[in-house]
Amino acid sequence: MANTQMKPAAALLLFLNICMYVIVLGIGAWAMNRAIDYGFIIGPGFKLPAHFSPIYFPMGNAATGFFVTFAMLAGVVGVASAIAGINHIRSWNASSLPSAASIAGVAWTFTLLAMGFACKEIELEIRNARLVRMKIQLSFNTTR
Repeated sequence: MANTQMKPAAALLLFLNICMYVIVLGIGAWAMNRAIDYGFIIGPGFKLPAHFSPIYFPMGNAATGFFVTFAMLAGVVGVASAIAGINHIRSWNASSLPSAASIAGVAWTFTLLAMGFACKEIELEIRNARLVRMKIQLSFNTTR
């Protein structure tokens, strides 16, 4: 690529992007761990609750489980896109651009999907204060 003066700016934006996705993964992992630890206990002597959902989270509302699941998927695909972006910045030629751009597009669509569930969770009005930070990170990722 002839335009090498854009390489430092691309590297800075890539670094910020990977930091945001790592923050989303960290908060999502915390929420998933909490849901597994304090969720429904299902065993031989226990009955399923009346409104059982396999995506049950003890905090938040009905949209929280979907939001956290898709936010974690967006985080994992976002980190994978950052790895492809690092490879593209390292080589900086036209042959590495399509793979980096395609996985970045997939990461962006997962991020938009998670942001949609975040909007639904906000609309339902019962939410956990710690998950608000993950919503803020997802909104920054969708504005790029």
